[in-house]
Amino acid sequence: MAVKPGKPVILAIVDGKPVIGLPGYPVSAYIAFENFVKPVLAAMTESVEQKPEFVDAVLTKRLISSVKHREYVRVKVGKVGSRFVAAPLARGASAAMSLVRADGFCIIEQNQEGVEAGETVRVQLYRSRAEIENTLVIIGSHDMILDVAADLLPEHYHGMFISSTHVGSMGGLMALTRGECHLAPAHLLDEDTGVYNVRTVEELFDEPMVIIKGVHRIQGIMVKKGNPLGIQGVEDLTKVRYVNRQRGAGTRVLLDYKLKQAGISPDDIDGYEREASTHMAVAALVQGESADAGMGILSAARAMDLDFIEIGPEEYDFVLRRADLELPQVQAFLDIITSDEFKKTLADMGGYGTEHTGELVDVN
Repeated sequence: MAVKPGKPVILAIVDGKPVIGLPGYPVSAYIAFENFVKPVLAAMTESVEQKPEFVDAVLTKRLISSVKHREYVRVKVGKVGSRFVAAPLARGASAAMSLVRADGFCIIEQNQEGVEAGETVRVQLYRSRAEIENTLVIIGSHDMILDVAADLLPEHYHGMFISSTHVGSMGGLMALTRGECHLAPAHLLDEDTGVYNVRTVEELFDEPMVIIKGVHRIQGIMVKKGNPLGIQGVEDLTKVRYVNRQRGAGTRVLLDYKLKQAGISPDDIDGYEREASTHMAVAALVQGESADAGMGILSAARAMDLDFIEIGPEEYDFVLRRADLELPQVQAFLDIITSDEFKKTLADMGGYGTEHTGELVDVN
């Protein structure tokens, strides 16, 4: 079957009975089930197969596809302004969590080489259009507090959800300039002033903007339990296998700043060009023996049972257009992050300060 993910599939008749063999990878198995098993069962039981709902959405990231297959790309979907936006998730057939997180599929037809960012695509929805329209779209820097907020929001505000895609601070701010999200989490340090985010927002936007103060968090170097290589600071990264964050990520900006202070060239670090898209991905690579060290936040190190060498505190905030501040989803998000329940959860996770969480800073 020319479907990706979703091969190989066995379709047969054995002793007059239909037999369908599904592939072993979870995402492939799901897509094959939807395309082949459900229609067969509907035909055999003479039931009406429920038709999926589709929306037209603007794609936030370029997708390259093989002309050999019809490809189903998992996407997060939300409505920003008057249009739907779709942010692609991990595409591997074994990436089961991307299937859990997805709101639907962007389907790239066979003989099509891909889709450019900014193009309008057809998206097959997992969730109802009403749920999609009540989703707060967040694109930008990753932090585990987004998962905490995503769990709490529908508990306290029925029918409201968070769609979170992790592309780094600068990637999120650029998505915000294109109108592809409501909020852009960022932690970009201005080396001249020592102030986070304000100057970058001033440079990128010429309209009234607001920074919602998020959390103070601890950044540091994550290493294996017991710190067997004796890493003490950025000076020791020239001696180990490192894993970095992607270009434009605030963590990478902070590392470059610390390297510059220490007079160390990135060329001297084995793995400086090796990139991971989230703090948890870095922590997993260190915990799994694939790397000796990586920069990240304390909560990620604790979640993966790693040792942590503190580098310093930073500010992790949320940027949005002032015109969007009164949106119901944004107001609900503000209520969640200033709640005692949210702050207690972060205190239990460790590595966060919430003294200024929810404060508003006007820019421009």
